[in-house]
This record gives sequence, structure tokens and C-alpha cells, in this order.
Amino acid sequence: MPTTAHAAPPVRGLHHFAWRCRDSEKPRHFYEDLLGLPLAHVIKSDHVPSTGEYCPYVHIFFRMRDGSYIAFFDLGDGIAALPSPNTPAWVNHIALRVDSVADLLAAKARLEGAGVEVLGVTDHHIIESIYFFDPNGLRVELTTPTVPQAEMEAHALRARADLDAWTVRKAGLRAAAAKGSPNA
Repeated sequence: MPTTAHAAPPVRGLHHFAWRCRDSEKPRHFYEDLLGLPLAHVIKSDHVPSTGEYCPYVHIFFRMRDGSYIAFFDLGDGIAALPSPNTPAWVNHIALRVDSVADLLAAKARLEGAGVEVLGVTDHHIIESIYFFDPNGLRVELTTPTVPQAEMEAHALRARADLDAWTVRKAGLRAAAAKGSPNA
């Protein structure tokens, strides 16, 4: 089939990230009271707008200072989203930016004071981060940039070559694993 070349429309940023929750009051307390994200919108419906399927729910949105949201669906059944059995717990997460290392440390102290287990501060060479789980089992990272924008621009210039090198290395790792496999 012939293809028509069209420029990709500009993606302006994140509108919202949505996750299932077991009880909408728990993320309300966590995100509004502990992280300071105001509850900004609530949608209640008995039918899913995109599919028409019957599924009573509430969809709650917490606004971040840049105008984006983190959102949750409470389906009223008390069931939480399950972690993926084939993915380590540290992989799937949402990272939220704060303005400074001082803000990161203040957030860590506040969370720990509320009994939340926090990992870090972790130095990733371009950012520093802390990690914790919200009441729904969603891993959350709070992070702040620690290098000048010029350094990030230099990384961007190398990003495609770095990914291509990983793709080649991954193929070698898979080939080596297949040779060592009893099924090879």
C-alpha cells in the first residue's frame, strides 16, 4: 500500500498518566496531602466513553505545577493493579520532577515522616532521585536535574548512536545465551 508522508503532529507534553487504584481516598491522601498535588477533577460514570462498556468508575486527577496530571481509576471493586510478573519492580514507574536537590531532600523527609519507605537519594549523573511506592503499588520517582542544559543537549546528540550500540550488544548477548542454552 502506498504511504503518505506527513510530519508528526507536535506533542506538547504529558496531559495525564492514569493508573488503577483500589480505593480513591488512599491516592487522594497520598498525592494531595503528602506530595502537595491538588485534586483537580473527578469524573464519575457507569460506562467507559471509548468502548461503551458498562463499568462504574471514578477517575480522579491531581494537577502538577506544569499543568499535567497524574490520575487514577477506582472501579469500585477494591482490586489494585497487579505488577507485571515478567518485569522487575524497579522498571515500571512514573518520574516526577522537583526544582532542586533541597526540594528532593524535603520531600524525602516528609514522606519518611509519614511512614513511607524511601530509597535514595540516587545519583544518576544527570539527575538525582528518590524512589517509593504509592498506596496502589505504583513506583514513583521524584527527581531533579543536576547538570547544565548544555550537557543534556550533548547527550541528545549521542542518543541515537548510544541506542544503536545497545541494539548490537543486545543481539550479541542473546546469541551468547542461545549458544549456552540446552535448547540451542
